Amino acid sequence: MSVPRPRGVLCAALAACGLLLTGCFSTPATPSGAGEGRIGVAMLQPPRSGLSPLSDDAFKLSRWRTAETLVVLDANGDAQPALATEWAQVDERTWRFRIRDGVRFHDGSELTAAHVATALTAAAQASPPPRILDGVELTARSEGDDVLVGTADPDPLVPQRLSSPQLSILAPAAYRPDGTVDPLRAGTGPFVLTAVNGTSGATLDRFDGYWGEPATASGIDVDFVPDGGARAAALRTGTADVVEAIPVGQVSLLDPALVHEVPMPRTNTLYLNTERGPFANPAVRAAARAAIDRATLVQNVYEGRADVAAGLLGPALPWAAPGRDTAEYAAALGRRPAPAPVTGVPIALGTFTDRAELPEVAVLLEQQLEAAGFVVTQDVREYSFIEADALAGAFDAFILSRATVLDSGDPVAYVASDFTCEGSFNISQLCDAGVDAAVREAAATPAGPERRASILRAEAAVLATDAAVPMLHERVIQGESARVSGVARDPRERELIMPDSTVAGSTP
Repeated sequence: MSVPRPRGVLCAALAACGLLLTGCFSTPATPSGAGEGRIGVAMLQPPRSGLSPLSDDAFKLSRWRTAETLVVLDANGDAQPALATEWAQVDERTWRFRIRDGVRFHDGSELTAAHVATALTAAAQASPPPRILDGVELTARSEGDDVLVGTADPDPLVPQRLSSPQLSILAPAAYRPDGTVDPLRAGTGPFVLTAVNGTSGATLDRFDGYWGEPATASGIDVDFVPDGGARAAALRTGTADVVEAIPVGQVSLLDPALVHEVPMPRTNTLYLNTERGPFANPAVRAAARAAIDRATLVQNVYEGRADVAAGLLGPALPWAAPGRDTAEYAAALGRRPAPAPVTGVPIALGTFTDRAELPEVAVLLEQQLEAAGFVVTQDVREYSFIEADALAGAFDAFILSRATVLDSGDPVAYVASDFTCEGSFNISQLCDAGVDAAVREAAATPAGPERRASILRAEAAVLATDAAVPMLHERVIQGESARVSGVARDPRERELIMPDSTVAGSTP
């Protein structure tokens, strides 16, 4: 039978490795069910907004299974029941959600439709609003056991939006008059957040009043460990059971059986300026596309721990690859022009230093493009100093690591922002009537197989222009000790510790 690990043990292990971070670990709270199995988690980023569910910290609350949403998403991005048991579209701007009976918050209060409406209204009125509601005017009101959710404009993705951890439903007492939200003992999940020690750590205990299957583990002990070497050392020494985001350079020091690679909805793409410069010529863009050896980039920069890109959307979306196997998709790509011969064509290539791999990608990419006849000048800066120039079209080519699926679990917003005439993140300066029409069709299609098919038609329309050359899809490396099982490996990074996650010595 295991006992709760004191965080000092982990600090001692890291100190022995010369990796101790000052003040990195919190003093543990006394857990309930002492003597039963508790799961130790080493996480990459400390909270940035006091674990407010209205911020990106909401994803931590979701990964610890303490805060829950009305719906969750399956692997395809389709909505499934959670705190709502069913839903239906009333009209093009209104949806009705039936709230689950028998749910209690961690403070003992009962979940009601009125509480749900209050929580959603607080999110909609927050300043700034949660990212999932950017550009969306959302309202919520209760009607008996139901909640009516309205939007100013027709939105076929309302259920998917409500799956975002930023729209978690917390107890009424969590919402303060000053607009802040305190998640302590306020969720509905199988684990209750009982203590938070600033940016050092957090403690969660099993919630015996959970409406679903009870948790097997008696609790979770979280440490925030920004240093990648320290996280790897925690796994290597057995002082953490689950470790987020192990750096590629640390993997060789670990037992391969403890290392698990998770495909991320993030694509490393070369954006080509279609408005001016040499890449305004589609045939020259085709020459750049033909010059790129994706497999070499994956092997040399990512040590093989990435996936060669066949499209904008990668293996984190399991429906993407099989959906490309159509005559329509092949015909769209078949319309691309043949590569033009290039000799001494100068191009300005930009990227940024914030993601350590990108400057290395730029070096190899320069070699590949110069072998094809381009003359490359690199401009590599911190992202905050280069973003404005990239968006203004100051570069002929720009390397970007880009999330392709945002909080709704749907890639249409990414395609629209990056590749349409009015797109807010259109580094390629692309304005193509066919692309815009395909994206509009995808955006208006209800969630499900038809929407996924229309998204791939939009992807093919973009790739047919050669405005973007997807090179590789990134993975995140997750560590799991030999004593832990049932941990989620989630590309969306919404799930981690599950109700059936267990360590040696756990008893339900």
